[in-house]
Amino acid sequence: MPDFLIAILAVLFVLGVAINIHEFGHFIVAKIFGMRVEAYSFFGLGPRVFGFKYGHTDYRISAIPLGAYVKLYGDEGAGPLEAKDDSTESVPESELYELRPRWQKFLVMLGGPFMNIVLALSIPFTLALIYGVPANPAPIVGFVKAEGAADKAGIKVGDRIVSFDGVENPSWNRIEDGALLIPEKQVPLIVERAGQRVPLTLTPTKITENGQSGGILEMSPDAGTEPVVVGSFDNELPAATSGLQKGDWITSVNGKPIRNTQEMKMMVAESKGAPIVLAVSRGEERKEITTNAVQKNNDWLIGIRFDTSLLTNLEPVGVGGAAAEAVDKNLRILRMTGSALGQVGTGERSARDTVSGPIGIGQVIITTVFASGFFGLLSVLMYISLSLGVMNLLPIPMLDGGQIMVLGIEKVMSWFGATLSMAAKERIQLSGLAIVLLLMVTVIFFDVSRLIGM
Repeated sequence: MPDFLIAILAVLFVLGVAINIHEFGHFIVAKIFGMRVEAYSFFGLGPRVFGFKYGHTDYRISAIPLGAYVKLYGDEGAGPLEAKDDSTESVPESELYELRPRWQKFLVMLGGPFMNIVLALSIPFTLALIYGVPANPAPIVGFVKAEGAADKAGIKVGDRIVSFDGVENPSWNRIEDGALLIPEKQVPLIVERAGQRVPLTLTPTKITENGQSGGILEMSPDAGTEPVVVGSFDNELPAATSGLQKGDWITSVNGKPIRNTQEMKMMVAESKGAPIVLAVSRGEERKEITTNAVQKNNDWLIGIRFDTSLLTNLEPVGVGGAAAEAVDKNLRILRMTGSALGQVGTGERSARDTVSGPIGIGQVIITTVFASGFFGLLSVLMYISLSLGVMNLLPIPMLDGGQIMVLGIEKVMSWFGATLSMAAKERIQLSGLAIVLLLMVTVIFFDVSRLIGM
């Protein structure tokens, strides 16, 4: 399949599922309450391009590629944003949205974000049940990149991190998440070494990927014992012509047994170009192969990529463990997103390097599908669905949170015997559309400026 077609299908899959699960939430809640649905646009706003009618609902594709929508009979507040139909069909008052109690309207508005959050939770929950959950490694350092951020800070293999940026006894995930938000900024930490607590200061190295910047520690946790198996080669480096083959199990380097890929990397780095003798198992055969490392991007490398399919760092869990994993992953996303946006508000981070628009999201989706296949898109879908659900709850007219805000205003006005006119509702919706379009133009500008910078 051509690469451009894979890219298009990947973007349509992720955005199509995330947006339509949101609209399905509105649709199904309205149906449960017996409200009549006039139109369900799977793609786009505005005039109908084509579709089909089933029952009372017109299922359609619309002209303006800005998401999707569900149109309920009697919901005229959204009229400026959606195509108006010239239907003369008589609709019983009991099926009209506008005549329903506010609590039912509230639940209809809440249905979309609710379904997004359910999808974001169901993806890691299902994967955890099927494959297990990643073992959260203890904060014990197993590998330190030479001349990297951790090495410059004085961190050594075997150190246990007992405090990071004021957080006591952090998990390794919490350490990596924290570093990601503070590139090139000093962060205090304390390690336990030979029974002593040693205070250090680390400055995460800044990296930029798809225009988004973050910090990395250039160290990794102790992986314990794991198979060290050749997965593929970098054809420009020595291992490709050394006699090594895909599937070779490397058991020792220069006569010293190795427990995991981290020890392999450290011994290769320590060789600094000197000959390296690798003992490998190839089926029933045992061989010794000599190669050497060369410098590439400030690292000493022989040019192999490890086969990660044999790593056993997943632990089987039941329903409770899978649910806990799903909640934890989503809370991590919310915590990091909230912290990053907070840093934008205080000026610690650039908005351009933090917020992505449709172009930036498309870049992430395309990069992921070519790196990890369509299965790898599930994590991107989880992130986008969660973000869509939470962002739609913001009190901005046109978004679900804005509709809920209008319901609240109507409730307060009803205490004084007043009502909100249809013209006022339409003006509120149009102002919300203006805000959303302004935000869209801003994030697209950020996307384009990142592309130009890259």
